[in-house]
Amino acid sequence: MGADLQSNTSLSPGIQAMVPFLYAAWSDRHLSVHEIESIREEAAGLPFLSREDKILLLKWSDPARPPARERYQQWLSSGREAAGALPSDRPASLAELGSWLGLAAEEDPDARRTFWQEQLPALTRIEQMLGGVEEDTYRSLFPLYDEREKLTEAIAESSIDPRALQAILEDGHEAIIERTKKILLRPSFDRPTLRIKEDYREQVLRWCKELAQEGIGALSYPEEYGGQDSMSDYAAAFETIAYHDLSLVIKFGVQFGLWGGAVYNLGTKYHHDKYLYDTGQLDLPGCFAMTETGHGSNVRGLETTAVYDPETKELIVHSPSVAAGKEYIGNAMHARLAAVFCQLIVNGKSHGVHAVVVPVRDEQGLVLPGIRVEDNGYKMGLNGVDNGRLWFDHVRVPVANLLNKYGGINEEGEYESPIESPGRRFFTMLGTLVGGRVFVPRAGLSAAKSALAIAVRYGLRRRQFPSESMRSETIILNYPNQQRRLIPLVAKAYAIQFGLDHLLERFVNRTEEDMREIEAMAAGMKSYATWFTTAAIQECREATGGKGYLAENRIADLKADTDIFTTFEGDNTVLMQLLAKSLLTEFKKNFSEDGNFAVLKFIGRRVGTIVTEQNPIVVRQTDREHLESRGFYQSAFHFRTRRLVSTLAQRLRAYIKDGKSAYEAGLLCQTHMIAAAEAYVEQLTLDASLDRLDGLLGEGVKGIGGEGEKGGHAEVADLLEKTLQLYAAHTLEHHAAWYMESGYISGQKSKAIRKWVDVLCAELRPEVGVLVDGFGIPDELLGAPIAL
Repeated sequence: MGADLQSNTSLSPGIQAMVPFLYAAWSDRHLSVHEIESIREEAAGLPFLSREDKILLLKWSDPARPPARERYQQWLSSGREAAGALPSDRPASLAELGSWLGLAAEEDPDARRTFWQEQLPALTRIEQMLGGVEEDTYRSLFPLYDEREKLTEAIAESSIDPRALQAILEDGHEAIIERTKKILLRPSFDRPTLRIKEDYREQVLRWCKELAQEGIGALSYPEEYGGQDSMSDYAAAFETIAYHDLSLVIKFGVQFGLWGGAVYNLGTKYHHDKYLYDTGQLDLPGCFAMTETGHGSNVRGLETTAVYDPETKELIVHSPSVAAGKEYIGNAMHARLAAVFCQLIVNGKSHGVHAVVVPVRDEQGLVLPGIRVEDNGYKMGLNGVDNGRLWFDHVRVPVANLLNKYGGINEEGEYESPIESPGRRFFTMLGTLVGGRVFVPRAGLSAAKSALAIAVRYGLRRRQFPSESMRSETIILNYPNQQRRLIPLVAKAYAIQFGLDHLLERFVNRTEEDMREIEAMAAGMKSYATWFTTAAIQECREATGGKGYLAENRIADLKADTDIFTTFEGDNTVLMQLLAKSLLTEFKKNFSEDGNFAVLKFIGRRVGTIVTEQNPIVVRQTDREHLESRGFYQSAFHFRTRRLVSTLAQRLRAYIKDGKSAYEAGLLCQTHMIAAAEAYVEQLTLDASLDRLDGLLGEGVKGIGGEGEKGGHAEVADLLEKTLQLYAAHTLEHHAAWYMESGYISGQKSKAIRKWVDVLCAELRPEVGVLVDGFGIPDELLGAPIAL
């Protein structure tokens, strides 16, 4: 230890012993000029100081000549290092610290033996003369940067127990989440750094197999196939796995959600009996082969064909071109079976896209004749997922391999379907597969939560720049700009969680009549949440500086692995247009069904908005009570959605009336469509969040203490309300220009909203450690040294 300390300085042992007093003296909040003079006088008689030491001490303690910043920082560094090395059984005093520094700098063994006995009494007299330095002052002078202790102190500032927030976010799924975490914390799930993709893939496959053997993969399947018939438990496990490794959660989703989901949702009992149990155990690895090189988002345009041969009662699956090859297929390098989406042709007539189970490997893992498989190779991220390309060269499979819940071939060789309309049949089939868009954003949100927990925890202990030259440096999360960067993102993470929970509930309890709405809702929430994930992780990387760039702190992998989330399960821009079209359809439907009454209702709502929300007084109203009222901010969200959808409809109608085709009109209004879809998703997110908050206020937080207790439901609800207000305020601020253009707020009110965001960030600063701890991510899964 002595050699380590001495390597930082060339000061003599005597001067080293005085460093804590010099630093304390120049930290002007601690010692007065009179006390500095007392130190100078007392130090002149110290026996362990040489003549040169005393001259240097007088120079450095001259009140008229402050030390250079570099010298002051050297004293601070020495004091911190010694404070960390000081034995725990020694008192926290400047005298002890000075003696320890002096001893560490002394090289002469004989002098070291007597140094402690000579120095400590003399230094103690100086400290007593000054009235002693309290332990809190000592710790603030020389902070040890014990990461866990500092984080604990920061979180202890809050009046809320993070477990109360965790219970709300887990929403009745605590058992499966805890069970999944325990599996992920086993030694077998340790995360080695594997940069060779084949090694990484094999590790992910082993993890996935272990989860399957524990019954986690089959959670959504019926009990007769090894499951628990619980889609919501599957979702909870899925997002928990994302805290561990994103390659694992994607492979998990491909095997049990996409491949298994295709069999379960598009197949019949024959297929369930044949494939589902082994799929849930991962004894039968499969893949979901929909996307083609030439057709990604345009599923209707897929080129792969499945032609029925009536003589052999087989389907001939074929890729007619290179561009018809299945692209980016997860599990492609391990799968034995593929659910291949292709154009079903019976008796020369195409009946649209259907799914066919095609064997691609034998039990020994060898690729079968007629199948061509290529590895997609290294990717920007998710290199633990074995993505590949598949082509089929007139591969024959039994007609029974057609997943025929919504359309099949009867004994007479004729196509039949319970859904007569090809368009409705197509959307019904795709609607059953919307689960991917329900689950992927939950995994993305888990990644964003991980990054936010890392960045916030780091911000609660990292110090940079003192407020004055001789003061302790400032915790970086005390800087308003750092609060602005991170705290609104934490608030948005909570809001998106509640929005995704609402979507999941609708999906789990869906009816056939609901599916169009749920599909549109899933398209919007998937886009909104995954765009948030990408933006939040990037902000966290920047907010953690160079430390965030280190692989060991995980943000690099979180960023690389989630970047594709905005593309797979549907490109976000395309999905937002799908949502916008759904909104337009609903808008048109309301007018068609209600006729003149709908027109009168529409006009009445606009007039009502002008009177109550856009009158000159409200437009300029800036007091906080008004801004915090739902009558303002929730109404503002609804106004934006209504206005953007109605003006979009008007623009499209005008273009078409002017002779443009519907396609041309759509292109001219494309950015407007995406803005309308975004407004709808923001409104959905806020409404779902406030509904959740109202539920908490009505019933209390299950399992949490009562009024006045730390984590009592009233205190938790208050914190959540302020958090959701920040989400609302920050969103309104983001759209301030649009609101001013629309005459909804004045420039003065826009400024008030910006100040409101600043105030909420400052008020939530003491609670932000609790908010990220409320995510419930174990330290072992978080894994970043800067966050532990």
